[in-house]
Amino acid sequence: MGAAPGMLPAIIAERRPRLVLAIRCLAAREVEDDVVILADELAGITAMVAEKFTNDKTAEGIQRAFFLTVGCVSLGLEHELTHEGDEAALDFLIEHGAEHAFQAGFRLVRELSALPEDALVGEYDQDPVYLHRRLKELFTDICHADPSQNWAGYDKYQQLHAQRKEVQAIVRAAGWLRRHHYSGPINDPDLNAEGVIAVAIISAIEGGGRIMARTSQKEFERLVKSVRKNKPDFEEGWAALMAQVPAQHQPVIAERIESYRTHCTVIQKILTRTAMKTLWAEFENYAGSELDADYG
Repeated sequence: MGAAPGMLPAIIAERRPRLVLAIRCLAAREVEDDVVILADELAGITAMVAEKFTNDKTAEGIQRAFFLTVGCVSLGLEHELTHEGDEAALDFLIEHGAEHAFQAGFRLVRELSALPEDALVGEYDQDPVYLHRRLKELFTDICHADPSQNWAGYDKYQQLHAQRKEVQAIVRAAGWLRRHHYSGPINDPDLNAEGVIAVAIISAIEGGGRIMARTSQKEFERLVKSVRKNKPDFEEGWAALMAQVPAQHQPVIAERIESYRTHCTVIQKILTRTAMKTLWAEFENYAGSELDADYG
């Protein structure tokens, strides 16, 4: 079935790269020098991108470099001129140069690549070779823009940035818990941030405000026996934990407490007759690698 007459324009909205839309505005101007300077700048940037990010020995490599240049300049323009039109984008290019817009776009990608992708952080994440590969992949993913096609690179950047800032908040909250672990800081380079937070929140139900960022099977069994014997108020335990957490990390911890209050099977079953072996297996699912081996 085809679309109903008159609906097509609403479904397919043209969204060319911002650089392309800005250049279109040149048609209404009589400034030859600006056109030459802009074209020369874009050629220079493309040559640099071809050398560093694509195969500059082939026509395909040059074309890919050109598409990346178009996208990265467009990304910079979108960021610098979010609420301004295409004429303003052209004025920006003429006044500041395409290189400035390209650098603005590339800076966004570089800063984005430095943010954690997920809450599992490994020592290799800081390896220079890995960091460069991650930057290159992200640059290609966001900035590849065919001038004749629609481009959603800036939307993709904003979506990824929002996601990774959330992950960063989780990683930082877990890092704080580790540094304030009751028996001394935990300095393991590998981090399962969700696991650390799980250990802290589940351990907090015992009360007393002791910060647990890592635990063991022996300690977990002690916790279960203590909770079953004393039947503490879980809410009071979480309040005691939250009272120690700095304001910048409280939203992450509070959100996890809210989720665990209703969905954590360990918390739901800890006061029941559920076997210790079963509880431990479920606790392992939450804590992951943030457990010390103490039973052979």
